[in-house]
Parts: sequence; C-alpha cells; structure tokens
Amino acid sequence: MRRPSRRHLTIATALVTTAVAAVSVTSVAGASDTRQQAEHAIKGGKAKNVILLIGDGMGDSEITLARDYTVGANGRLNMDRFPLTGAYTTYAVHADGTPDYVTDSAASGTGWATGVKTVNGRISKTPGTDKAVKTILELAQKSGYATGSVTTAELTDATPAVLASHVTDRSCQGPADMAKCGADTIAAGGPGSIAEQSVNHKVDVLFGGGKQRFDQEVTDGKYKGLTVTEQARKLGYQVVTDNASMKAAKAGKPVLGLFAAGNVPVEWTGKAAAVGGTDPQRCVTSNASRPSTTPSLADSAAKAIQLLEAKQKANRSKQGFFLQIEGASIDKQDHAADPCGQIGETAAFDRAVKLARDYAAKHPDTLVVTTADHGHTSQIVPLEATPPGLSSTLVTNEGQQLKVNYSTNTPGLSQEHTGTEVRIAAQGPQAYRVLGVTNQTDLFTTVREALRLR
Repeated sequence: MRRPSRRHLTIATALVTTAVAAVSVTSVAGASDTRQQAEHAIKGGKAKNVILLIGDGMGDSEITLARDYTVGANGRLNMDRFPLTGAYTTYAVHADGTPDYVTDSAASGTGWATGVKTVNGRISKTPGTDKAVKTILELAQKSGYATGSVTTAELTDATPAVLASHVTDRSCQGPADMAKCGADTIAAGGPGSIAEQSVNHKVDVLFGGGKQRFDQEVTDGKYKGLTVTEQARKLGYQVVTDNASMKAAKAGKPVLGLFAAGNVPVEWTGKAAAVGGTDPQRCVTSNASRPSTTPSLADSAAKAIQLLEAKQKANRSKQGFFLQIEGASIDKQDHAADPCGQIGETAAFDRAVKLARDYAAKHPDTLVVTTADHGHTSQIVPLEATPPGLSSTLVTNEGQQLKVNYSTNTPGLSQEHTGTEVRIAAQGPQAYRVLGVTNQTDLFTTVREALRLR
C-alpha cells in the first residue's frame, strides 16, 4: 500500500481547516481544543498505540437516541468530540464478490480486521475460496505489539472473533459448536473453534463474556479432554471472573476474563417497545440481573490498557499496543426493540470512549478510532406517528417526550440491521484517513499504516 502523497495530505489539511473553522464560527465549547487535535491529526506519522472502539449496531440513529436521552438534543457525547469525523460504507459480499447490501457483524468485522470483504456469517476468511486472511491483530503481534480485545458480548461472538480466529461460520464458537465448520475442526487438520483459536493466539488481554464456550471440552489434538479454560491455563493465562480478580491480575502473563456465562448483562432496564407504543417511561439505570461484581466496559478497558502498557515497558519494547473495545449490546438490545437497554449500553460505550480519549490526551502518539460495524433499526419519529411495528415513548433527561420506533421486521421477530453507512471518527496519527466517505475495509489500512505493519 502506497504512503499518502503530499497532494492527499494537502487535501486532508484543507478539509480539516474548513471543518475546524466551521466549529469555531458556531462557538461550540472546546473549539480551541478541537483545532489543536485536528492540527495534530493531519500530520500523519506513526502511532505507538491504536485503540479501536466498535459500537455494535451503533448507527447515527442509535447515537442520536442516546444523546437526546442522556445529555439533550444540544448536548454532546464523548464520541461527538473527536476532531475528525467521516462515514464509511458497510456492505458485505456474496461468494462471487457481488454486493450484499446489509452486512452482519461477522462480515463487517472481517472487513476492518483483514481489509477483505466476505460473506455474511464468515470470520476472517475469503468469500469464495474460504481461505484464512491475516488479521490486523495477527500482524500487530508479528511486529511486537501487545494486543487486547474487550467486549460486552461473548468473547467468541463475531466482533471479537474476527481478530484472532478464522472459521467458515460465526456459530462455531466452542468445540461443541462446530457443526457448520467441518474443515476447521482440529480432527480435520483445522485450527479449531473460535474459543480455542483465541487462546492459542496468545492475545495478551481477552475480556468479555462467554464462559459457557470456554467451559466446553476440547475433542481432539494436544488439549483433548481439557476444557478451553484449562487449555488457556496451560498456555499461561491468568483466568479472572469478576471485577476484583480482574483488577488483581498482574502484567507479565496473558489474562482471560470471563465475566458471564453468555453475554455480559446490560446496565439499564425498562419496558421493551410494543405494538401501539408504551406509556411514557423513564429508564431504570440498573439491572437486578447484573451481578454487582461485573466490571463495566470502561473499567475492563482501563485494566486492559494498564496490562498492555505494563507488558511493553517490562519488555523495553519500542512498540506499543493494539486494543479493540466493543460495546456489543447496543446491537443486541436493538434486535430486541429494548430502547432502555440500548441507550444504557450506548452510554456505557461512551464512557469507554472518554477513557480512550483521556489516555490519548496524555499519549498523543495513540490513534483512537470510534465507529460501528453496521446500522440498525431504531428510529426517532414524531410523537403523533403511529408506526406499524414496535414503538416506545421515553421521557428524556430534558423532561421531554421522545418516540422511538422499531419496524425492520414483524413484531415478535428479531429486528434487523440496516445497510446504511455509519459514522467513523478519530484522533491521533493517521486520523485524517477517516475523512469523507470511505469503505469499511479502509479502516484496516488506516490501522496498518498507523502502526507501520507489513
């Protein structure tokens, strides 16, 4: 891949100058900080660290809903404060390479993880020939970077899976789940399930849910008869299961954090959307089904950064780290037409964004990118609207009513992704690459160029 030309940098500079000037004219608080960040962002150069934040299913509607509810229509979330913002397209492809206009998380994640588009359901393998493609995490490891993945989903779910595994179908999460991945089984000479591959890759930090997958027994190969968790311990992993043990984990050995049997329970609760709507409701900012010992996404991310940074210091490495952080249940609650669960998870993700930006403020050689993998179903509609599907009326923190609609599928069925482009925003070295309308696969190139990976 060619380095950006002087012409490209000049165009990027002009775009940023125009954008920053517009910010200054509107007198938004913090405009001078934004200008300084933008000026740094267009310089290009090498990044020591990359923090990639993925809000799963977090399209512009999901961001707007969380903003309106939590900080007001004229407020700003942490993810709104990046100096450079663009959009990227999210389509998948069919086996013959023609576009599949609505992606799932496996195909979209494969796009930014490998730079190659694939078919829906596939994890970091080609669309037609089903061949493994090197991922950004694998390239980072090869170049001496510390690596980590933090999620609120199962660690074997599609978005974390694309970084450190290659399987034909995203359902092949544990050794007992390999029905659709015959060629990937260890017995067939393949690399095994997503769980097995993730620990075999020796990713330095793996935090999320999915204990049920790692408790499955390995059926073939060197670790036959052990659970994947026991396999991880054999490979040197510290295994932690709650906030206290996570915080007590020491640098020097990889850490596997399994904080729930399945997905990590959501932070907020409320009434799901219904046919004909709901009475106006305020969300409950707690969840009785979420153990108090469960770390927040921001706390997990903070510990991950601490461990990754400490490893590199101990090794006296000139390289830094690559860390992916996923707010997974924005998507999952959107599927369930649960606006309160969805907003709460967006707010939790936004706190992780703040953590990453605060770190970058002290370490300006860090590229921070926040984006989504695809759009989703929720839409803010007029209060007088009578949507044909599911809807709910919320009372925002401004004391106003807001109606949200879910109508991408028949009531009673899971609501669907949409094929829209989504926001991508960034700061730090190479951040100018997110400007304009780009392709999801371009994010792979942005990270690779920032870390100088080959």
